[in-house]
Amino acid sequence: MQILEDLIQSMENGVKVRDVRQGPFQTAVLTRNCGLASTPHSSRDHDPSHIAVLDTNHLIGKNAIEVAKMACSDNQLEAAIGMAAVNSLLNIDEKHCVELNAGDLLVEKGKNRKVAIIGHFPFIPKLRQIVKELWVIEMRPTEGDLPASESERIIPQADVVGITGTAFTNHTIEYLLHLCNPEAFIVVLGGTTPLSPVLFKYGVDAICGTQIIDADAALTCVGRGATYREIKGTRRLTMLKAAKADDPKDQAVT
Repeated sequence: MQILEDLIQSMENGVKVRDVRQGPFQTAVLTRNCGLASTPHSSRDHDPSHIAVLDTNHLIGKNAIEVAKMACSDNQLEAAIGMAAVNSLLNIDEKHCVELNAGDLLVEKGKNRKVAIIGHFPFIPKLRQIVKELWVIEMRPTEGDLPASESERIIPQADVVGITGTAFTNHTIEYLLHLCNPEAFIVVLGGTTPLSPVLFKYGVDAICGTQIIDADAALTCVGRGATYREIKGTRRLTMLKAAKADDPKDQAVT
């Protein structure tokens, strides 16, 4: 995927991998910084005790760029390690970020508008109360969700689109961005999401991701099988595209 190639080309080379943890819910890689990604799991098996994880010991000491390139792997467990490595190598420009939860941003942008969310997030019930119309598209749909096969019909209709960062891991991100209406406000969100302005070149308006501020705490939590919301030592940051941030009607709520 070109978007992954562009991300990797923007990163500093010569950094080594210092630690890798792949738990049932989250994957973490420690290089210069610590980065996260969601651990994929089978739709047939939601029991974390049965989710296979990779033996990651052989990755310690490797060139971090080479590990980041695993994001392109067809093996989604490997791709998750690659995305965590990508996130560990980012130079996050905090001057262009605000501490803003993706759910709050989508509630503000989605009020009285048609909204499509790819991925089922905890803020969905709140969002449903204030939007004109809401579609939730899921690879593993539950009650009220639509299957991924509906993407081509639904996404072009939306005024606001939220795309889970796991679309990088399963390699659907470029396809989903291509489906978006050019006038839509597009948000990529979740722990797998790279906080990089590279995404703005692909039509994204807001990037809602995670910065690890305590690597030891985050690695310990991942190794113990924590879910994303249980991981300690993190900050939720949002990076807005400059044009959108400067437009009064598109100001984020802080």
